[in-house]
Amino acid sequence: MDILLAFDETLLAGDIRLVGADLEADDGLKTAVVISIFTDARAQADDELPDGQTDPRGWWGDMLADIDADKIGSRRWLYQREKQTAETARKIREADEEALAWLVDDGIAKQVTVETEWIGRGILGERILVTKPDGDVVEYRFNHLWEAV
Repeated sequence: MDILLAFDETLLAGDIRLVGADLEADDGLKTAVVISIFTDARAQADDELPDGQTDPRGWWGDMLADIDADKIGSRRWLYQREKQTAETARKIREADEEALAWLVDDGIAKQVTVETEWIGRGILGERILVTKPDGDVVEYRFNHLWEAV
């Protein structure tokens, strides 16, 4: 079991919660999914940084990874200032699929499916389906306020 990292869609941040005197636990994959898609991955050398930024971001712990390809996070942040278009939703879906691929690579999931769509002006809806090795499917939904409205 892990400590639950609950995503606050209003603040666009994760936080821990107390249940009585204990930390709320996560016996599923929600914390892993939240960390994977809402942590900024380092931009790749050929990525165009938004608004002339020069910081490629990324999690400092990636420098200590035992396996070179073990990186945490999503490159969705690269698109945070783009317009609300089908192309932007596709880019975010692909970035999050890339960020969640480790679940399949490590045998935690048999398949991960990410769907994105604009559900309102300035609101991106995201549905993530994780098929576990035993065939059970877990669904996570997130609604994000989009900055470039």
